[in-house]
Amino acid sequence: MARLLLVVLLAGLVLAPGEASARPAPARPAEHGTVAAPQARTVTLGGVRVRLRAGTEQVVTVNHRGGHAARVSYWVRRGGDWKRVLTAVDGRIGYGGLVVGRERRQGTGTTPLGTYGLVSAFGMHRANDRWSVRYRKVKRGDYWVQDNASDFYNRYRNKRQGGFRWWLPAGDANSSERLLDYRDQYEWAIVLDFNENQVRRRGSGIFLHVNGSGATAGCVSAPRRFIRSLMVRLDPDRVPVIAVGR
Repeated sequence: MARLLLVVLLAGLVLAPGEASARPAPARPAEHGTVAAPQARTVTLGGVRVRLRAGTEQVVTVNHRGGHAARVSYWVRRGGDWKRVLTAVDGRIGYGGLVVGRERRQGTGTTPLGTYGLVSAFGMHRANDRWSVRYRKVKRGDYWVQDNASDFYNRYRNKRQGGFRWWLPAGDANSSERLLDYRDQYEWAIVLDFNENQVRRRGSGIFLHVNGSGATAGCVSAPRRFIRSLMVRLDPDRVPVIAVGR
């Protein structure tokens, strides 16, 4: 009888309420006997591998076609499927070609490979009520900071605010970009979150903007009609991203 009571008490210790929840559940083995780790969701659209973020339903793909030419497309997720809505065959990348994002260096004219958020926009026009993306109109004295010594590296800033050497000549490695000097290309410019952590000399000011006369200095560009249409369609609640591929 005493032996039976001991067995019951031990069973009670193993099955005590709350005991199982206090211990981490054992990891479920993957197919090949290794512990399964969370995987980022990816999809291939128009030949470009896209790394999706939680909630992403809008994607711009940049498919390199050779030289500085690229096909730029806009995709929307509808009912679980991805549909191409816009395509521009006359897209452009940097004159230095493509490079892995973490290996990019400022001043090389290279466009970073990978997937990046489309987080805000600026341009030469007043904000439009049809736009959802966060936007600011460029005014006199506005720069995109490329001064590696500045706390505002890779940030939008006006020279009156100080904190960067806006007076450096264009040929200087730390000269910043005066936005009004690019009225055509920056009629509308959508900001990528490339190098948002401000790694010095990795690069500053990577945008999706209106085509100029040729290759970009590292941005992605597309025809005016494409960017204008995209400005109306981008919705931050749908977590838009851009994917640059070969």
